Amino acid sequence: MTNLSKTPDSLIEGLPDLVLLVRRDGVVLQCGGGHGVPDLRPSRDLTGQRLEAVWARPVAALLRQLARRAVASRATTEARFEEGGCAYEARASAHGPECAICVVRAAATAPEDALDATDERPRPQLDRRGFLRRFKESMSMAALREMPLAVAVIHVDGIADIAQIIAPKVAEQIMSAAILRLPARDPGAEKAWWYLGQLSESLLAVVLESSDRDAIDACLGSVCASLREPVATLGAEFHLTPYAGVAVLGQDASSPKLLLDHARAAATEARRCGSSAVCFFTDTLRLRSLARLDIARELRDAIANRDIRLRYVGRHDLESGRLVTWVGYLRWLHPLRGEIRAAEFLKVAETTGLATTLSRAVLGGLGEDFARLSAAADADVRLSFGALRHHVLHEDFAADIGRILSDGAVPAERLELRVSERALIARDAVDLRCLGQLGVQLVVDEVGRGMGSLDLLARAPIWGLQLDRAWVTALRSDAVARKVCHAGIGMATALGVTPIATGVDDPEQREALLALGCRLGSGDLFRDAVADIATPRRAAARA
Repeated sequence: MTNLSKTPDSLIEGLPDLVLLVRRDGVVLQCGGGHGVPDLRPSRDLTGQRLEAVWARPVAALLRQLARRAVASRATTEARFEEGGCAYEARASAHGPECAICVVRAAATAPEDALDATDERPRPQLDRRGFLRRFKESMSMAALREMPLAVAVIHVDGIADIAQIIAPKVAEQIMSAAILRLPARDPGAEKAWWYLGQLSESLLAVVLESSDRDAIDACLGSVCASLREPVATLGAEFHLTPYAGVAVLGQDASSPKLLLDHARAAATEARRCGSSAVCFFTDTLRLRSLARLDIARELRDAIANRDIRLRYVGRHDLESGRLVTWVGYLRWLHPLRGEIRAAEFLKVAETTGLATTLSRAVLGGLGEDFARLSAAADADVRLSFGALRHHVLHEDFAADIGRILSDGAVPAERLELRVSERALIARDAVDLRCLGQLGVQLVVDEVGRGMGSLDLLARAPIWGLQLDRAWVTALRSDAVARKVCHAGIGMATALGVTPIATGVDDPEQREALLALGCRLGSGDLFRDAVADIATPRRAAARA
């Protein structure tokens, strides 16, 4: 038999660590050292013996699992365990196709946060580093021993406000007081054993040795109920609001970071909904993820079948009310889901690489839309197309627009191209100059949402600046919104381009915009949108 890592037996015997060569079935092939772990050091030759015949069953099972994992993964596995009141560290690494070298040593110091499973005292608060170390060890042990484990993240609302309004030190005192009074584990209750750590100023994490939802619910329910009770300090009472989210090992994730991230996401969802109930990642975000996957699959078919088209609203001269432009916005009427919001399917399109394909498909339908709309409008009314950001940044964008013009689907002098301020910043606007020379109007959309470059806007071949709808809507009720609109309109005037407003919903808004110098706008004040123009084939089918 080859010696351990080709090390002479005399050196192995002198090691303070216990060194074992273990077959994956738990048979010891060689053993040496162990002077530093006298309670575990065998008094006889172990060659050919099974681990269970030498050490207590929990220790033997742990060593066997470590060896199996090391051989299977061809990587080092490690764990911490206690035996006879002493703490030990065990590490295994693959040694050939069927064996592993296991090294057992005394832990440098027993972790301050270590608690025996029978300890009924309230769990002490752990710092972030100590908690994360122990959390990783718990996950390793749970995976090796095939035991259940869950992690909960509790967002404690109110702590951040106290730190900001009063003092960070007071917030720390309140959080510490709330943690120290957490309930001890009731031996007669069917609740999971747990320990707690603090991730940040207002985030707590709880690791539970259970995957039973009722047990987790009961445990976290008592913890959150305790956190909700007023904290009396400095002559005042402070009220905290906890929101808990849970992720279960194996069901939701298998790595410490991902499991913690999923628990944090579930807690965020509970906080967003204002729910006092425990939020499980499996029930919420995973189902939403599956729904997004369904939308991604159906999105490809919808693009191919041209089910996503444009819904048009009119842009008018604010003073005379005359129609000057048909402005198209994306619309998807799903046969089962009904109308899917653009904000929802556009995010899916961007993350799945379908944004450019979608923008091109809609661009290809402009000719049909123009034929319908131009028949009922004046000869100078334009058609406005908002290209998606990924399409604008594509190297063939200008060529795609040029192809539509050369086909004669839409005359250049009747086409308006809307590009978001963010997309214009990322693309060299000089590339779009050729389109302007053909007569296409270029309008920068969503002005006021980003931080555009005045130098870039001054050099770009643009015709108009369209203010972001959020600012226009709040124009009369918010002083900041009025300042932003005033600045945007003033900037457009200084650059020699046309200011445009969206969200003009009542006469008062129209008058306010006219007073600021804006002459064009669209909104509910002008109700002349073309009904269901995006789905003529479906309307015909219903008829």
